[in-house]
Amino acid sequence: MAGPSRPPDKKQASISSFFTPRNTSPLVNLSQNASKKPPPAESKSSKSTSSRKRPEPQTDDSEDEAPRNAKRRRSNGPSATTDTEDAVASLKLSASSRTERYALDSSRPSQDEGEKQEDAAERKKKEELHRKFVKKLGHPDSMFSYRQRDTESAAVEGEGEEGEDDEEEPAPKTTAKKKGAKTGKLTPMELQFLEIKRKHMDTLLIVEVGYKFRFFGEDARIAARELSIVCIPGKFRYDEHPSEAHLDRFASASIPVHRLPVHAKRLVAAGYKVGVVRQIETAALKKAGDNRNAPFVRKLTNVYTKGTYIDETGELDQPGETTGASSGGYLLCLTETPAKGMGTDEKVNVGIIAVQPATGDIIYDEFEDGFMRREIETRLLHISPCEFLIVGDLSKATDKLIQHLSGSSTNVFGDKSRVERVPKSKTMAAEAYSHVTDFYAGKAKDSDERSAALLNKVLKLPEAVMICLSAMITHLTEYGLQHIFDLTKYFQSFSTRQHMLINGTTLESLEVYRNATDHSEKGSLLWALDKTHTRFGQRLLRKWIGRPLLDQQHLEERVSAVEELLNNQSTANVDKLINMLKSIKADLERSLIRIYYGKCTRPELLSTLQTLQKISFEYARVKSPADTGFSSPLLTSAIMTLPSISPMVTAHLSKINAEAARKDDKYAFFLEQHETEDISEHKLGIAAVEQDLDEHRSEAAKDLGKKVPVNYVTVAGIEYLIEVANTDLKRVPASWAKISGTKKVSRFHTPTVLRLIAERDQHKESLASACDQAFSDLLAQIAGEYQPLRDAVSSLSTLDCLLSLSTVAALPGYTKPTFLPSSHPSFLSITEGRHPIAEHLLPNGYIPFTMSLGTLPALAQLITGPNMGGKSSYTRAVALLVLLAQIGSFVPATSMALTLSDAIFTRMGARDNLFKGESTFMVEVSETAAILRQATPRSLVVLDELGRGTSTHDGRAIAGAVLEYVVRDVGCLMLFVTHYQDLAGVAEGLTVGEGEEKKRGVECVHMRFAKGAGADKDEDEEITFLYDLAPGVAHRSYGLNVARLARIPRKVLEVAARKSRELEEEVRAKRVKGAMALVGGVLYGGSAPGDQEEKLEQLVGLVEQL
Repeated sequence: MAGPSRPPDKKQASISSFFTPRNTSPLVNLSQNASKKPPPAESKSSKSTSSRKRPEPQTDDSEDEAPRNAKRRRSNGPSATTDTEDAVASLKLSASSRTERYALDSSRPSQDEGEKQEDAAERKKKEELHRKFVKKLGHPDSMFSYRQRDTESAAVEGEGEEGEDDEEEPAPKTTAKKKGAKTGKLTPMELQFLEIKRKHMDTLLIVEVGYKFRFFGEDARIAARELSIVCIPGKFRYDEHPSEAHLDRFASASIPVHRLPVHAKRLVAAGYKVGVVRQIETAALKKAGDNRNAPFVRKLTNVYTKGTYIDETGELDQPGETTGASSGGYLLCLTETPAKGMGTDEKVNVGIIAVQPATGDIIYDEFEDGFMRREIETRLLHISPCEFLIVGDLSKATDKLIQHLSGSSTNVFGDKSRVERVPKSKTMAAEAYSHVTDFYAGKAKDSDERSAALLNKVLKLPEAVMICLSAMITHLTEYGLQHIFDLTKYFQSFSTRQHMLINGTTLESLEVYRNATDHSEKGSLLWALDKTHTRFGQRLLRKWIGRPLLDQQHLEERVSAVEELLNNQSTANVDKLINMLKSIKADLERSLIRIYYGKCTRPELLSTLQTLQKISFEYARVKSPADTGFSSPLLTSAIMTLPSISPMVTAHLSKINAEAARKDDKYAFFLEQHETEDISEHKLGIAAVEQDLDEHRSEAAKDLGKKVPVNYVTVAGIEYLIEVANTDLKRVPASWAKISGTKKVSRFHTPTVLRLIAERDQHKESLASACDQAFSDLLAQIAGEYQPLRDAVSSLSTLDCLLSLSTVAALPGYTKPTFLPSSHPSFLSITEGRHPIAEHLLPNGYIPFTMSLGTLPALAQLITGPNMGGKSSYTRAVALLVLLAQIGSFVPATSMALTLSDAIFTRMGARDNLFKGESTFMVEVSETAAILRQATPRSLVVLDELGRGTSTHDGRAIAGAVLEYVVRDVGCLMLFVTHYQDLAGVAEGLTVGEGEEKKRGVECVHMRFAKGAGADKDEDEEITFLYDLAPGVAHRSYGLNVARLARIPRKVLEVAARKSRELEEEVRAKRVKGAMALVGGVLYGGSAPGDQEEKLEQLVGLVEQL
């Protein structure tokens, strides 16, 4: 028995407590209280335990009421005692044999042992009855108040009994019963869901239940938050946690069937892995099957993530103007192994493979990266993945980089990227090789050359790439997209040297894909050049911009194609191309890959094939390059691929009923002569059943005593009902089943009608299955011809991009760039060039500039000028013009000549890198170090205000040393922006070459400006920016002018102007003093001739600075 200080355990009351009389009469209560004696002192704990705010009804052994009744006796006095004695006497006289059994008797605890044993047996019997009663009734939550009262009464009763009763009382509370009750609360369908969910805990499941799709548990809470729908409360956990033991249903939320694509797309776009659980059997087939009493069979049929969602026409919801540029839609797999070194000398080997399931593109690469992870960052910024698959553990630096780039909604990819990780075993390389070999060997069983070449190409991939490929095949198999790896024509190495490699820093600095202000596409180079008409053309243009050409022959072909389209503007041939591209509403590239995966809808298939047929008919007469109407090889080869697809497209369209396909009618999708045997058989079966139903009308009329056949009616979707007037109900056979009725008529189904309807429904379900199978077979046939169809779409995208570039070339002031041969030294010359983005955004246009870099003028320019004078804008414009020229576009300039650059490197702006623990200056010098290691004599380098992140002396020393290193050791073209005016002295002394070929290495230029009246006094500096490039050095930066424009308080400006003047005079005095010392040393010093020359050079430099 529990100790006196411990409250009694609550337990279920026996069934007898439901029938125990509750005396509510005050007289009876008083009589009962009078017959009891006050309890001894040790029963105080019982008193405290059972005390309540309001009195509970009496039970058999509620001895805890005695203290309270004693108080009442004391308050009522002797007269009350006399009255109660009389009442008790009258109650005893009126007690019958039936009520005597339940009367409270204080002598009951003193019964003999036999009676106790009899009561114990009776109690067990009643408890068994109670358990059966609860089991039949269900959980008695609706009787909560009774349960609470009875449980507490039973607890008190058990405390007052002898030890023998205490041993028997807890018997009903067994662990097995508790577990059974928990499981019994869930419906069979919920148990079915739970079984699927436990196998896919990382997936948000959408379950088909009748005419709705439902979410359960934690999935419902997530769906309610993301989709703004109602969540009905219930269990959120899937592990039957004790905290949710009082709940007997899962929390749930639901959506209509027809809204599934919309809501699934929103959940996928939010970064979730979404699975669709469908009913894979229908009501008619289930009725005829063996499991008619079991739940519908459900299976996980589709799984989607950001990188694999291609099941609906169109793309995922793209971010708006303020959230960032759209990602490339790639799923990127990455693995990393340490190579050598520690700390700043750390090296890692990285393998990547990126797949774009929507288009079939595959990019792979293997490379070594340093501790700054510049190479990984560059590839991620180019590819812009929307989902990561990480194989094995990553180093801390790489992991932080990926978390930073993918973790926010305003990152470089435009939205949050999903990250999934898989383990990497020590024997992963051998396992991957075996897995990939088996995968492609299965494809090669067709014994064709293409499959053998495919396997041969894949087995030559590097080891790290092979590991990624194996992991990607396994990953995409879950989504049914593993067939994408059959298309190795679109396997491309990222590091191929046919294209210029622009690193991530340059992409950001030059605003190639998105602007630096709000990270949207507007204001970027892509925005300025994108005049495409199709979605697949837009994607190709993005690739062209990010990978400028290095092959001069291909570049010349592209530029000549753009020039030919420009020269033939408004002609019939060009207008025909433009109108054809404008008429393409579908995203053919995505539609083809959906056909390849077997996920295309009937209306989409019809639209795709009809569009391809229309395109092929436009150029059906083209038999040779001369028939195209163009002379450029790029244009003629693209147009020549279009008519070749006509026969295959026409053959497939000849099988399709266009009207039924538009309505998505699966039963009439195929023309009658092209239907399969199964479809024809089931259609004939349905027709036979309907004929039997028609003949049955006469039999039904005979049963009703009518000569004319009865007519069937359809009410509320129920077909083949026979209406009988209520006055004629006596003629209706008893075997007829009444379905519905009104005051005047009743509607029936005859046994024959019920049998024939069931037979017809089975035929309909089988027909639907046969139609789906025939459609899948058609998609598989078209997928076998994917390659020529994809080539045709690729040609269309090429034509779209060339037309877009020709539209840009037609803008005022654009000209064709001239490419110098590769044997020519590095050279760049621009006459009246303009910024290709700023001129579209500035209301008054962009002031042009003229510049020249190379061996003749100088390899580098040292650019100085006032703050806000246009220095950074000028350097960006030069870099963008080089990029434009090597894309194959015309440039905004009067003329431009250049040798091809193998890379463009930029170091601009000031920013820290908190996620790597790097300060602003650390980022600055790290990016500079990467440039110095990677730059070649054919590169273009732009360094903007190097050294400003540290003290003046250190910053100037670093800037001067870098300038000298690039000019003398690297020897590439460079634009060097600085506010260290004394670097002009260093620049003057830098030369390249020897002997007669010795030339100046650096040219000093500045951004012109006009000084106002107070510019040289302690008054307000009035500076007018002219935004024009001129030779020479600007010896002041006029920062106070910018401070004034920024509206710094006038008092602060006055103090700053006075301090600036004092510092300048102090520095000038030191320079004059140093110059006088040098003059004395030159005139009167007896040093060696070499030292004399050095002192003389220093003197000349000081004089120039003064």
